[in-house]
Formats: sequence, structure tokens, C-alpha cells
Amino acid sequence: MDLFNLLAPFYDRIFHFTDPTQLLALLQPDPDHRLLDVGGGTGRVTSELAEHVAQVCIVDLSPGMLFQAREKGLCAYQGVAERLPFQDGTFDRILIVDAFHHFRDWPEAAAELVRVLRPGGRMVVEEPDIRNKAVKLIALGEWLLLMRSRFFAPNDLARFFQVAGGRATRLEEHNGIYWVVIER
Repeated sequence: MDLFNLLAPFYDRIFHFTDPTQLLALLQPDPDHRLLDVGGGTGRVTSELAEHVAQVCIVDLSPGMLFQAREKGLCAYQGVAERLPFQDGTFDRILIVDAFHHFRDWPEAAAELVRVLRPGGRMVVEEPDIRNKAVKLIALGEWLLLMRSRFFAPNDLARFFQVAGGRATRLEEHNGIYWVVIER
């Protein structure tokens, strides 16, 4: 059993999410939008955003995390970012919070994410900034736990999406976290 399945029942209590202000400002959701949260786990973030959009879907690999999301009434699919079970242009908004570094094939994941984002759509990727000393310790911890994580500097992450046909239109950084806004 993987670490995320073990953590799933306690995840929301360990990793609190209470203020959606930054993500809402970057996502700019509309009440008729469809939002996809890739690597969304228990839905701890998207459950706070659901009232701002018409539909929220979560894709995550961990059955335990998805069970918790479904308990909240959220639409949840088991899958990976590199092979999303949706048609081209399905989503108006895509969100990836603290998950991109867990993907296995970053160029392939970026291409899939751009593919399912509708033309004119917007994606926000939030990641820990590997240039920060505390994040380097987190990366070491994840390596020791055999999580195979790989953290990227903001411009390196943005490049994956640009190669896939997206446009990195905004970058914000604060306290060891960064947000990259990708538009199609």
C-alpha cells in the first residue's frame, strides 16, 4: 500500500487548506466553468472552490484519497496525469496543487493537461519551489521515502507546458511556493 493510501483518512487534518483567495484570483473561475483538479487527492482544495464553478472533477492515482473525495460528494476518477480519461478541450479550468512533482513523465503530463484544457482555458500549477532550502529538505524526505518525486524551478516547469502548446502567462512566488498560470 502506498503512502497516500495510508495518509488518506488523516490527510485533510495534516495538510490544512483554508484560504482559496490566491487560487481564485489566478484561476478566475466562472459559474459555468468545468474545473479539473489533477492530483487532487481528497479534494481538500477543490471542495473550497466548488461553489465558484459548475462542476469539479478530481483525478488522482490513490484509491484511498479518492474515497475521501467521494465522501465529500466530489466527482473523482482514478488515473494519472499522463493519460487523462477526457476528450480534448473538456475543461475550462485545470488546477494542480502540490502534485506536479509526483507525476512520472512531466512532458507527457503537460501535453495531456494542455490537450484537455479548452482553447481560451486557464490552468494553475502550484508547486513548492526547489530553490528554497526548506523545500530541498522536503525533496530529500520524499527521496528517502522512495516517492520518486522531482521538483522543478518555476521556469523549468513552465517550459514543459510551453513545449506542449500552452502559454505561461503569469508567475507568482511567495514563501517557498510558486504558481504558474498556463493558458491555451
